[in-house]
Amino acid sequence: MSIDSKVSRLLSGPSFDMTGYPEWWTAGSREAWQKFESLPMPSRKDEDWRFASIRSIQLEDYQFMASAPTPDAELPELELDALARACFINGKTASFATLPEEYIAQGVIWKSLAQAVVDHPELIQNYLMKHEQAQGDRKFAQLHRAFVQTGSVIVVPDNVQLDKPLIAEYWLDGENASVFPHTLIVAGKNSTVTVVDSFRSTSDAKGLACAVNDVHVGEGAKVSYLCAQEWNENTLSFQYGATHTEKDGHVKSFHYNSGGGFSRLETVSRSVGSGARSEMMGLSMVHGRQEFDQRTLQLHEAPHTWSDLLFKNSLNHRAKSIFSGLIKVSPGAFQTDAYQTNRNLLLDPLAEADSMPGLEIANDDVKCSHGATTSQIEEESLFYMQARGISEASAKHLIAIGFCAELLEKFDNEAISELLIKRIEEK
Repeated sequence: MSIDSKVSRLLSGPSFDMTGYPEWWTAGSREAWQKFESLPMPSRKDEDWRFASIRSIQLEDYQFMASAPTPDAELPELELDALARACFINGKTASFATLPEEYIAQGVIWKSLAQAVVDHPELIQNYLMKHEQAQGDRKFAQLHRAFVQTGSVIVVPDNVQLDKPLIAEYWLDGENASVFPHTLIVAGKNSTVTVVDSFRSTSDAKGLACAVNDVHVGEGAKVSYLCAQEWNENTLSFQYGATHTEKDGHVKSFHYNSGGGFSRLETVSRSVGSGARSEMMGLSMVHGRQEFDQRTLQLHEAPHTWSDLLFKNSLNHRAKSIFSGLIKVSPGAFQTDAYQTNRNLLLDPLAEADSMPGLEIANDDVKCSHGATTSQIEEESLFYMQARGISEASAKHLIAIGFCAELLEKFDNEAISELLIKRIEEK
């Protein structure tokens, strides 16, 4: 595929060379750009953007890098043992390791999005971004579709189990660079797969990231997905996630967030088959003037489904978090169990946390609950630790680590938990 080398302003539209891509793909990019231009920018008057700092969303300076730069230093790999891994710089493929032959022989697909568009057009047309963005940010979802070129595509056939994670690492490099990562996971009947996406910056340069992950969980399949968002704190970040879970499927998604100046996460869990199970976990560690906006939706469209959401935010200095979550139960989804919890730990009296959990239930044979708590560190806890020779700063550090431990236990992956603990301690 030919990609020209020029750098273009993002708001000039997707004018880059797409030679080698099929016409249906380029037509989709043009159509998405037209929709992006036609939709209004977010406003504080919109319920879906209530409390958010709209003034932080300015796109005029960002550029689309048509080729991947060569970093000044070797980029560190994520410290996890992987079945295979890929690396992208500004949305262009830097490396893409092949799977072990035994998995290729079983029909597992692990390809870059750019290659899958050519090799598996029906797969992409059937699954990519087929979930409507239902939480207010259709405009930036269209921006993603207009510019996305690469990402990772994972298809696990029926009854195939992958024993190690597949890892995709995305890097932002250069002043005002933009990146549009995409992950598509399709898990067949009774299959098992773990996928890790890592998002980081090579420097403190200002950047824009607009990422999407699509997860399709087949009957009886088990999928674990980790998104580690660690862009620098000068990045404007949008992250959209959607899971579609069929009969007796089980999906675990974990969104860890410590980067971005203004970051917005929208994630939807759709349970469409009887016995479907969904666990949604989120952990944000923010400080300074960082702002993290989280919007979640748990959709139950079949009977005997279960979902459990736990989002935690640890906030220091003048950081701010917003949580708006909704459990929605359809009329035919009887005997649904659904839970939603948001907990916020304020490490500084100037930190701010806004929580808006909600229920919309159209069936009377369900068990659903929702709640939110926000608190500062108790003076008694600090006193207890300081009386035993622990400094105030170290005491806050230990309490914050303990605050995160419950989430790591729920995700139930020792290697990933160790990695996240290390990241949390560094933050």
